[in-house]
Amino acid sequence: MTKTKKAPQQTRLQRVLNVMKRPFVAIYVRNKAFLARRPHRSFRLTRRRDYVRSLQLPGYWAFTHYVRKTLLEQKKTFLLLALAYAIITALMIGIASQDTYSTITDTLRDTGTEIFEGNVGEVGKAGILFLTAVTGGISQSLTEVQQVYAILIALMTWLTTVWLLRNILAGHKVKVRDGLYSAGSPLLSTFIVAIVLVIQLLPLAFALIGYAAALGSGLLNGGVSSMLFWCAAVLLAALSLYWITSTFIALVVVTLPGMYPFMALKTAGDLVVGRRIRILLRILWMMLGIIVTWAIVMIPIILFDTWLKGVWADISWLPIIPVALLIMSSLTVVWAASYIYLLYRRIVADDAAPA
Repeated sequence: MTKTKKAPQQTRLQRVLNVMKRPFVAIYVRNKAFLARRPHRSFRLTRRRDYVRSLQLPGYWAFTHYVRKTLLEQKKTFLLLALAYAIITALMIGIASQDTYSTITDTLRDTGTEIFEGNVGEVGKAGILFLTAVTGGISQSLTEVQQVYAILIALMTWLTTVWLLRNILAGHKVKVRDGLYSAGSPLLSTFIVAIVLVIQLLPLAFALIGYAAALGSGLLNGGVSSMLFWCAAVLLAALSLYWITSTFIALVVVTLPGMYPFMALKTAGDLVVGRRIRILLRILWMMLGIIVTWAIVMIPIILFDTWLKGVWADISWLPIIPVALLIMSSLTVVWAASYIYLLYRRIVADDAAPA
């Protein structure tokens, strides 16, 4: 009988080396898979054949109309959702300060003529009030607890909107109550992706801080220093925009069952590769539409509020503008979540891989 040879046992040093080698092997495999999925390379000119990727989308107006039509078909559900979260926000955080708004209004009224006398300057004053209101100039200072509440309410509004749209488009009959009770499961994962989004906006924040400092110091008066500043500011802003394009899509991907936050970021990055500029333009179009809509809605309300309280001073306590700001904020979150989700569905529908 022949004796079978035993495999030589590994020495302790070999076992230690194998254990130490595993993380580097995992990193190498992950990096190789990443490079296989992404045809682009840093600081290298990418050939057109490698970055052309199909993305069949309607025009800007057509897609906006599609989102509006989708929401109007279920207007009762989404209006109730916006109203519910507006009430929750008012109860847990409060609304903007009517006293502060009245003080600003009185100050501007003292510097000009009455409302609706044909003076174009009144529209300018309404614009100033609008900018003050939307930038938080009349909002009360939030405590740390209220800030946490505000973030959670915004995330839950986003998640509920996505949950309702996903089920409605799947042909299910759902109610707002179903979304309120069922949409919160990926809250922690969504919160982590939102933190990544905030971190990615830091270059843009640095550019804005630098702009404020340069404006005060006279650095922008012209010359080489001004040119260098604008070059740096544009690069920082472009970096943030480059990053957040896929992160907006990740905010939808992370709501899928069993999806982890960093896996959602990776999946979203794979979806937008070769399409980033086109998707970014859609997101910027959405933001532009929101800004224009706020101006179209809020400026007439501000003019009417100023005129009404100028005629009947006894109702100066009535918080028309703070309530309008609260409702518009809730509707904006619902609209933005719907727009991004429907855009995500169009991107997924065209699953062409990079060339």
